[in-house]
Amino acid sequence: MGFKYYALKIVLICVIVFFLQMFVPGFTEFFLLNKSSWFEPWRFITSIFLHGGFGHLLYNMFALALFGSLLEKSVGGKRFLIIYLVSGIIANLISINFYDSSLGASGAIYGVFGVLMVIKPGMMVWAVGFPMPMFIAGLVWATGDLIGLFTPSNVGHIAHLSGMGVGLIWGVVLRTRHSFRNSENNEFVLDEQEVRKWEDHYLR
Repeated sequence: MGFKYYALKIVLICVIVFFLQMFVPGFTEFFLLNKSSWFEPWRFITSIFLHGGFGHLLYNMFALALFGSLLEKSVGGKRFLIIYLVSGIIANLISINFYDSSLGASGAIYGVFGVLMVIKPGMMVWAVGFPMPMFIAGLVWATGDLIGLFTPSNVGHIAHLSGMGVGLIWGVVLRTRHSFRNSENNEFVLDEQEVRKWEDHYLR
């Protein structure tokens, strides 16, 4: 499969693009996702590399560097790239029907989350300030987005959920056709002693 650092390379591309957004007039408007995308289809791809602010960029790139690298290590560079881009594009194809305009890598990153939820459900990660299995973390994030659908904001919750849905389906296909189902990292064993250590460390 090979590890090509594709996730980190995408992070670098997004950072460079962000600087172009800051200093090149009209750059963002030319590449973001909006109603013109049906006639300017490059926007379905280019908008994945745009961000609406430094905080937006920082949050997404941290998640991409971490979870993207984990997925790339598990499935290989080429497959990771396909998962990432297809998840982002499909998320855009769905979200364009609900938002006047949007931008960001979140849909593609949530696709990465979705795949990891299936092929490495027991992998421990941090979510909302607590360590938990990847599958539970994904459900927590998805629940937050479901609640967000009923709360006015500038967050593309529909894009997040769409990307995760694509990732979950992709993860099922990978787990069925390949050896991920046999990986020791896919099983989550709740050890009583470890739970007590966690309680002592985090709850006292």
